[in-house]
Amino acid sequence: MAGEARVRERAAARADRGGAGQARPAPGGRRVREPRLTRTRSRAGTVVARTSGLLGLSSTRRAAILAIVVCALALTVAVALRNYVAQRQELAAVQQQQRALAAEVAQLQEQKARLSNPDEVAAEARSRLGYVRPGEVPYVVQLPDTPSPADVEAARKATPWYRTLWSDVTEGAPR
Repeated sequence: MAGEARVRERAAARADRGGAGQARPAPGGRRVREPRLTRTRSRAGTVVARTSGLLGLSSTRRAAILAIVVCALALTVAVALRNYVAQRQELAAVQQQQRALAAEVAQLQEQKARLSNPDEVAAEARSRLGYVRPGEVPYVVQLPDTPSPADVEAARKATPWYRTLWSDVTEGAPR
């Protein structure tokens, strides 16, 4: 009986506080229980149940799996893109080489057409090989070599300064 008394005391105390959770008789004689205001407690089971969605995985695990999938796709695309760019560069180099060879072929065909003329062949033989026709007298004119600027500079450095000065003084004097 002591237990029943405690229950009644608690019910009375609740009624004094606002009556939340107390069963009151309804107009039809039925007892209707009013909703009790309770604090929301965070329970581990309810938190996991709320956050687990797809395949029972938490949002952190889903994010990690998504990151792995995105990285795998990026690596797959990167390898293919690298191969594509390398092939494009190689193709550009081959096309440049092909253009150079086509220009060389055109030049050689022009030279072939020019050398098909017998007079042109005779002129080339005279100038490059020194051929002469029968009855002609060949003369070869040899011009003196002009010294290069490096040879002139080396000769200037080989003479002492006082001789250079003396030659400048004696050449500049009136005679």
